[in-house]
Amino acid sequence: MAAACSLVSEDQFLCSICLDVFTDPVTIPCGHNFCKNCITQHWTVNVQNKCPMCADVFDRRPELRVNTFISVMADQFRQSAVQEASSSSEQQAAKTAEVLCDVCTDTRLKAVKSCLVCLTSYCETHLEPHHRVPGLKRHQLMGPVKNLEDRLCKKHDRPLELFCQTDQVCVCQFCTESDHKRHATIPLIKEYQRQKAELQKTEAGIQQMIEERRLKMDQIRESVKLSKEEADRETAASVQVFTALIQSVERGLAQLTHMIEEKQKSIEEQAEGFIKELEEEICELMKRSSEVEQLSHTEDQLLFLQSFLSLNAAPPTKDWTEVRVHSSYEGTVRRAVAQLEETLSEQIKKLCAEVELKRVQQFAVDVTLDPDTASPYLTLSEDGKQVQCGEIQQPVPDNPKRFSVCNGVLGKQTFSSGRFYFEVQVRGKTEWDLGVVRESISRRGKIRLSPNNGFWTIWLRNGNQYKALAGPGILLSLRSQPEKVGVFVDHEEGLVSFYDVDAAALIYSFVGCNFTESLCPYFSPCCDNGGINTAPMILLHPRHTN
Repeated sequence: MAAACSLVSEDQFLCSICLDVFTDPVTIPCGHNFCKNCITQHWTVNVQNKCPMCADVFDRRPELRVNTFISVMADQFRQSAVQEASSSSEQQAAKTAEVLCDVCTDTRLKAVKSCLVCLTSYCETHLEPHHRVPGLKRHQLMGPVKNLEDRLCKKHDRPLELFCQTDQVCVCQFCTESDHKRHATIPLIKEYQRQKAELQKTEAGIQQMIEERRLKMDQIRESVKLSKEEADRETAASVQVFTALIQSVERGLAQLTHMIEEKQKSIEEQAEGFIKELEEEICELMKRSSEVEQLSHTEDQLLFLQSFLSLNAAPPTKDWTEVRVHSSYEGTVRRAVAQLEETLSEQIKKLCAEVELKRVQQFAVDVTLDPDTASPYLTLSEDGKQVQCGEIQQPVPDNPKRFSVCNGVLGKQTFSSGRFYFEVQVRGKTEWDLGVVRESISRRGKIRLSPNNGFWTIWLRNGNQYKALAGPGILLSLRSQPEKVGVFVDHEEGLVSFYDVDAAALIYSFVGCNFTESLCPYFSPCCDNGGINTAPMILLHPRHTN
């Protein structure tokens, strides 16, 4: 196995998420391998079940099982790496801590043993008497070490061969008969082995903590990345909304200015007409005044009387007493601002609804229908995207997951965390139910749709009666009849919202929901009502909005 490990590179045993040797390696459907904990955490942070390597998206989260072959290979590789590191470390330590013979005089040779009785280290040659002389044979020998005096009991000058568990100190044999009498003592090597095992556990625990913190760092970085993306989207949406509002204000100002200018123009034209009439009357009056003055200077009585009788009658004149040029603009600005406020209010609602809908559409998922849950009266399309109800019961296998009386069907996909969104076309239908449900809901007999029973749904009845089934139901007043309905769920916020997609309007929201288990999309095309309600409910493909 070691030879096999040597034939492959280190990169082949590294998880692309944690960049360390595989721990409990699993293989996902696209063929790539990851640590089980790494890919689980990755899919927990990300809404989509997507491969981090090739970006393949899976309809449902794959079942993860440890790949035993890769696991064994990774363990062998890890052990080989540890052994190589240990060997290198030991060689380096031996090189730096080389012990020399204390007896050699000229060229000191490398010591092969140290004597705890003689407190001397010997090379192979000078060690020979300890193998031959009977008295020296009884001396305790050990591998060559420096500072031999530190290995002797300060009180008894005997080797420290035992460990006192009571006082947690190293002792000699004589110590167990005096100061450490009746204490729990064990051979030094056993305590060494026990504490070394504890140290290895500690090291393993530290490595685990390091891995957990690396994973947490990755999660935090991913959260910051997602937050930055959401901040960018919100900034773009804010610019869009406020730009539209500024343009609306500018249009309102332009309209008000134009209206005032037109009104002033009308007043000026009216005044010019009055002035022209007055000028004409003045001209006629001045002519008559001249004739009257000329006649008044005539002394000839006969001529005066004849001329007076022939004097033209006074020209017709207009009574100008009540004529006024009215130029009041009182209330113009107030009325314009009030109208602008109303327009802006409508625009704000519309723009905010459009922005909100685009935001939730970021979490669009591809939902398909689960035929194992469909009522016997329902017919599903082959691609699992359409469902409609008929009058004839379909020959379907008995299944505990199947709705028996309620004409319902669930989506194949389940969601246990994060946020998700899907859209359904309900055009041409007079009745339907739509929403999300707990995976464990009752599917037998008659069912009351309410949050207490695990249903967060809305419905349509009689073609125009909409209701949120909040237990009790809440009648909804909609400006238009939705042809496409969007459903958005946020597990962490406990939120289920319904949108009229075409109108970009919020229909209703369930808030403060407590989701204790996985959720499934729920659909019911209801009965066909004698052919009136035969149009299918159609699950639309995701539209990811930038």
